[in-house]
Amino acid sequence: MPIAAKRVFRLSLTVALSLAVAYGSAQSMPFIAPLFAFMLGLAPKPPMGPKGLLGLLLVLCVMLSSGLLLIPLLLHYPATALMVVLCGLFVANYVTLHLGKPSVGSLLTIGITLISAMGLMGYGIALLLIKALCINIAVAVFCQWLVYPLFPEEGPATEPAPAPRPLQSSWLALRATLIVFPSYLLVLSNPAMYAPIIMKSVALGQQVSETDVRSAGRELLGSTLLAALLAIIMWYCLKVLPNLWMFFLWTLAFSLFIVARVYGVANTRYPPSFWSNVLITLFIFIGPAVGDTESGKDPYKASAVRLGLFIGVTLYAWLTLVFLEWLRERQEAKRHMRQHATTSLETG
Repeated sequence: MPIAAKRVFRLSLTVALSLAVAYGSAQSMPFIAPLFAFMLGLAPKPPMGPKGLLGLLLVLCVMLSSGLLLIPLLLHYPATALMVVLCGLFVANYVTLHLGKPSVGSLLTIGITLISAMGLMGYGIALLLIKALCINIAVAVFCQWLVYPLFPEEGPATEPAPAPRPLQSSWLALRATLIVFPSYLLVLSNPAMYAPIIMKSVALGQQVSETDVRSAGRELLGSTLLAALLAIIMWYCLKVLPNLWMFFLWTLAFSLFIVARVYGVANTRYPPSFWSNVLITLFIFIGPAVGDTESGKDPYKASAVRLGLFIGVTLYAWLTLVFLEWLRERQEAKRHMRQHATTSLETG
């Protein structure tokens, strides 16, 4: 089997298996497991060992606990807390972009935003959320251990992309921070209702860092709408025979379709970041919809609200990207004009 095909089958099966294990064991927020199975398994390398998993869980607890420290500040000193969150988001995005550690940056972002926002509903809810995240990430790594021997990485390892320069990393981190922060403010108004957009805004923040202005609208909005379309198709496929076995099989089928395009096995004109965002958004749509049916809520109404919110967040991300690039180009043009004028005076 070609190495590219092995990677597609390995990652798709890991994602589907982690979903089945998380839902089968009745974990809280089980759709988190396939999300992190995708994020941790995207790089073509062997999974971490038991010591690595233990270290990851310890680091995860520390990073997520940063959100617990923000809860008293949000309750008593909200202005100060928002400034701390803004600085923390910039640091998290800088870690993602300059140090090349997207998993660490994403977890830190979730700890700062989602944990602190849910903590406004109760300190115990934030602790339960941290526990659910740790368990689901452990499930994702455990499924990697099961699947990797079936499709081992025997080909040449892909070279990582060079890290951006510090100045460029700072600019990209600022762009990503301005994408996530307004979503965080919205979640603070109603954490129970708007919590899923935090995951969406984190995905958008990472996608914006890899997207240029010309293709931003097509990639950001297009990936969100395509994920919504695939979620609708997957939902009606599940309605034919709604059980965990079919949920696993449909997840495997949809993951194969998307991951083949992430790794470039299937020809497409869109970059891997587009298809990665499609898969992440697909699970953010499907997971809460399945949870709505379990809690007795109307999944169609709730999904329509989420779709509207996701489109709104995506349009905001697009407009912010366009505005910031226009502002930077304007500043660079002014600087070139000053340099040209200074050079003309010196030569004159």
